[in-house]
Amino acid sequence: MARTPKTPSTGSGVVLDLIRRGEATTRSELIDGLGWSRVTLARRLDDLLEAGFIVSAGQLSSSGGRPPEEFAVAADAGVILAIDIGGSHTRVGVTDLVSTVLSEDEADIGLHDGPDEIFSWAIQVFDFLLADLGRSRADVRAIGIGVPGPVDAVTGRLGSPQLDPRWEEVRVDDYFTGFDAVFAVDRDVNILAVGESRLSWPEYSHLTVVKVGMGVGCAFVLDGHVYRGARGGAGQLSAPRDPGSPLHRLELDASGATIRQALRDQGRDISTSADIVAAARAHDPVVLAQLEEVGTRIGDALADVVGLLNPQAVIIGGNLAETGERLVAGIRSALLTGTHDFSRRGLVVERARLGDKAGVRGASLMAQDALFDIARVSAATSRRGPAS
Repeated sequence: MARTPKTPSTGSGVVLDLIRRGEATTRSELIDGLGWSRVTLARRLDDLLEAGFIVSAGQLSSSGGRPPEEFAVAADAGVILAIDIGGSHTRVGVTDLVSTVLSEDEADIGLHDGPDEIFSWAIQVFDFLLADLGRSRADVRAIGIGVPGPVDAVTGRLGSPQLDPRWEEVRVDDYFTGFDAVFAVDRDVNILAVGESRLSWPEYSHLTVVKVGMGVGCAFVLDGHVYRGARGGAGQLSAPRDPGSPLHRLELDASGATIRQALRDQGRDISTSADIVAAARAHDPVVLAQLEEVGTRIGDALADVVGLLNPQAVIIGGNLAETGERLVAGIRSALLTGTHDFSRRGLVVERARLGDKAGVRGASLMAQDALFDIARVSAATSRRGPAS
């Protein structure tokens, strides 16, 4: 994977970044924030307007004199496709360029159906959703994808080991040959963390985010940024082990998959995380007991994480978080009992606020980051290139 070129200090991408984050949206605010001359800023704004990255959003009210002109990202200049692949359930969505969801769909298809089947289904659904919105593949500017396994940050390929070997060494953009778009691929729990941290918990800069579905994933937001580790493998939770034995994934001991197996051993017809959610909402006592036990094991595994990183909050998302309080209560109780006194002071342990839309929103935000990368925008506008 090529290295990102050095960002020009006066490139137009710097201007777009401030506008996109809402930190400066008028000429005077941009000049104050950047310290540039009016002439330099005017040139960069013209570059962004001509390339279609921004629009003039009208004039703000003013106490006197000429009202200042406000700039905004050209939200309708294209669309972003977002995919959140889970262990047994996948959601897809089409958003505008500021990640407002325009249309979405979902199905009980997931990791163990394999990449060929999932992406074939997703592309068919996207074509239908795009047509329904009066759009086409030519309007797609970026594609964001969350996968339930490690993604090698160096090569862009899915890492190893995966729970299903068919996913190992997969390069996702190979499945989207009919799209001229920017790609962003990451672990599903990382896209959950992006969505939750920016849209639901902006007051917190340090989060630990856990996704519980048929599998279990963990992500870290440190100083407002998702921490991925040297090669994208940060956040692998492990189960307690016997002395001398190797570590193994926590999800092999505590996850939706372990609940499903326990229920199947009792003769229950349970296939997906949605089946578990439905049983929990029907107040099935066996399922509720299983959820509390899984929550306790996850909380035990998180105790050291909280002690090491000292987050402000632990956020629980994923399909099984939709079962209600029993899972989260199990995690909270074990975590607050097991971690150090200093680390648990003021610690918030709550469900994700975006619910089942978190993955699609996070995948779109991640793709938006790639599309509007500062160096990429500066290079594109210096050539007067299009915003695609």
